Amino acid sequence: MTDVEREMLRDGLLLPVMEQFYSIQGEGYHTGKPAAFVRIGGCDVGCHWCDVKESWDASLHPLTKIRDIIDFVHACPANAVVITGGEPLHYNLGRLCEGLKNKNVSIFLETCGCDPFSGQYDWICLSPKRNNEPQADILDMADELKVIIHDESDLEWAEANASRVGPQCLLYLQPEWSNSRSVLPMIVDYVKQHPQWMVSLQSHKFMQIP
Repeated sequence: MTDVEREMLRDGLLLPVMEQFYSIQGEGYHTGKPAAFVRIGGCDVGCHWCDVKESWDASLHPLTKIRDIIDFVHACPANAVVITGGEPLHYNLGRLCEGLKNKNVSIFLETCGCDPFSGQYDWICLSPKRNNEPQADILDMADELKVIIHDESDLEWAEANASRVGPQCLLYLQPEWSNSRSVLPMIVDYVKQHPQWMVSLQSHKFMQIP
């Protein structure tokens, strides 16, 4: 990486984009809605069950000018984008969000909340991870808390985070995909007993779409 690229990355004018595609949101509150997806490379949280481990090493993914990202998103019919990763808040997303907002794009963020906040969003989905707890300001701003459940102990982790988000935040439990058959009955029983929670499923995997 050149000094110029390093400076542009710091200023949010370049981002290491793993992939961009147009699809259907498969998880959480916006399930079923079409959107562009921008997956930004780079994550050091290290969840053992992560299904996009290839996103972790940012150096594997090309530095992309944000104007090219904005042009891709704006060309998609839904005029909405899910910014995900990796962990997108590793980077300054202010310039990207400003450019998208100038095109009247609705912006949905998926984050674990462990990095400093940047950008402006229509919806913030916080998916906290045990390895690196979310920052207080993101807990306050979250519209949706989506906790991945790998085993029964994760239910306690979910409740600990639910006690820290604002009253407006919607609460979702989502089975970890590779272990979903064993944990889904437990999640269903838990939600029936704790109706403040809802179930999120990775419906895009059932539909066999990105």
